[in-house]
Amino acid sequence: MKCLITATFLVHAFLIILYVPITQCRVQTMDEKLIEDVCKQTPNFDLCVSSLHSDPKSSSADVPELALIMANIINVKATSTLNHIKDLLKEGSGDRDALVSCGQNYIAILEIDLPQAIKALINGAYDIAEDGFADAVLEANFCEEGFSSGSSPLTDTNKYICDASGVARAIARLLI
Repeated sequence: MKCLITATFLVHAFLIILYVPITQCRVQTMDEKLIEDVCKQTPNFDLCVSSLHSDPKSSSADVPELALIMANIINVKATSTLNHIKDLLKEGSGDRDALVSCGQNYIAILEIDLPQAIKALINGAYDIAEDGFADAVLEANFCEEGFSSGSSPLTDTNKYICDASGVARAIARLLI
């Protein structure tokens, strides 16, 4: 009788487990927890999580590596923005002076601010990395402010650079 009860229990347990959808049994790994814990301490949780999850290296990264991943994401977006600025200048569309100024802002982001932040992260100088990301925010804001009110063709990308750099800055600040 005891064997029959045990066997019945095991069969029922197996059937219950079989019918529970796998998607409802998602187990959070320690790496996902680290990303969420870090992103909760940034000014834009959703952008932080989606950005970091977009890079497969984040699944095994520590906090300094997460900051480097954000720096690389910013670098890609800033490069595409600079290329877009060059295209707008070639087309002759928009405020030429403002676009030229934005080009200089994005060159500063790509040649000074991000390399400074990346080098500092690699060397453990996290306060200097934070400064590099803060400078990238300033450059993108200067770009946006160079256009007459409401006429910037770069509003979305400038906002993204500001937001992503703010996230990277917050991550670097966690390391200080």
